[in-house]
Amino acid sequence: MTSADGDPRVAELHTVVARLRRELAAHPAELSDRMIAEDELAALAAMVLSGAPDVLRLRRSLLLVAGAIGSVSALGPAIGLVRDAVERFGEERAAG
Repeated sequence: MTSADGDPRVAELHTVVARLRRELAAHPAELSDRMIAEDELAALAAMVLSGAPDVLRLRRSLLLVAGAIGSVSALGPAIGLVRDAVERFGEERAAG
């Protein structure tokens, strides 16, 4: 999966968001902010499907997800992958 422009960052973000969504769904613990994380992950997934996502909106969603489930160590690696993928969207604008 890539955007209309063939941006590989889109495919990467799609993959890591899908992974975190699966891991969160499978996590057995009651999380008070699970719904916030699920909603923001769904928003991230929708942004990816729409093409080149807005970097500020990506970062906002990432902060909400990290705040909602960041203390769950089992989900830490997947959150880190999402963070890395989101950061790649800011690299081009900073360099350009």
